[in-house]
Amino acid sequence: MDPSTSRPAVVFDNGTGYTKIGFAGNVEPCFILPTVVAANESFVNQPRALTKNSNWLAQHSAGVMADLDFFIGDEALTRSKSSSNYNLTYPIEHGQVDNWDSMERFWQQCIFNYLRCDPEDHYFLLTESPMTAPENREYTGEIMFETFNVPGLYIAVQPVLALAAGYTASKCEMTGVVVDIGDGATHVVPVAEGYVIGSSIKSIPVSGKDVTLFVQQLMKERGEHVPAEDSFEIARKVKEMHCYTCSDIVKEFNKHDKEPGKYIKHWRGTKPKTGAPYSCDVGYERFLGPEVFFSPEIYNSDFTNPLPEVIDKCIQSAPIDTRRALYKFRILFYLEGQPCSKISIEDCSEISKR
Repeated sequence: MDPSTSRPAVVFDNGTGYTKIGFAGNVEPCFILPTVVAANESFVNQPRALTKNSNWLAQHSAGVMADLDFFIGDEALTRSKSSSNYNLTYPIEHGQVDNWDSMERFWQQCIFNYLRCDPEDHYFLLTESPMTAPENREYTGEIMFETFNVPGLYIAVQPVLALAAGYTASKCEMTGVVVDIGDGATHVVPVAEGYVIGSSIKSIPVSGKDVTLFVQQLMKERGEHVPAEDSFEIARKVKEMHCYTCSDIVKEFNKHDKEPGKYIKHWRGTKPKTGAPYSCDVGYERFLGPEVFFSPEIYNSDFTNPLPEVIDKCIQSAPIDTRRALYKFRILFYLEGQPCSKISIEDCSEISKR
């Protein structure tokens, strides 16, 4: 009996910011780690030896050590801070694999060091971003079959899996609009009966990373005493812990002005270099951060179409026989790998009305 049929499939959800890995059938991923690789460049950049034989030996040793001495995820971030020999590489940019060597290293560590499984004994399910070129699937299949010798591989589009996960087992309607807001790319994807309507996919040049940068910018302009080297990471944590969307931005400003003690949060930390404690306030950026999707002109002057308008254009560009179903079913917001809400197109339109 083939052991791969009796064992759960391995699931890799690779994103620009984070990767979720685990086994099919589990409620939650086994590991959620940043999609980053730290490789030791000191072996590659070492000076050449004088003799021909020692030069060959040095180059061979450097290649072997460079292939072995690397870290991924949080370990990579920690290692790059503690040693200047390790350079960080982000294999995925804007939802697309940009560095296949680093991506292969990343998968290798995920399989053997994190999941600790034999790839020859499991089927693999991988995800890809909408609008991905067919060549990327070929490269992925080549690595999986030739390097890891997996018995079977399926590559699914992330919004389809998000739509399937958004419903219960008793009611799985594979029709709807998925707003997939990732760390590096945002797509509005219409799905009809489990199939993506590729010609109607809309892309938005605003993503989760832009929200983080906007929060960082607001805190910097207000003069908060945040260490420069940690400002981006603090802004990301503020976004994840304190940010929220509001129905009326003017009312939110009034709330914060009338009762600052109730709505303004406080962030406390220690400076990485000196260890001295510091604190800063988290105010208007709590609701102004996510507002870039509904009023993008406050962040990006080149793109001014609010998210509800993009969703409506997406549905209107779909085939006419699918529009009623797309308007009828709920819109699933999938924010940086986590399903955050399901609202109707009417609700989404109301949010944009200021």
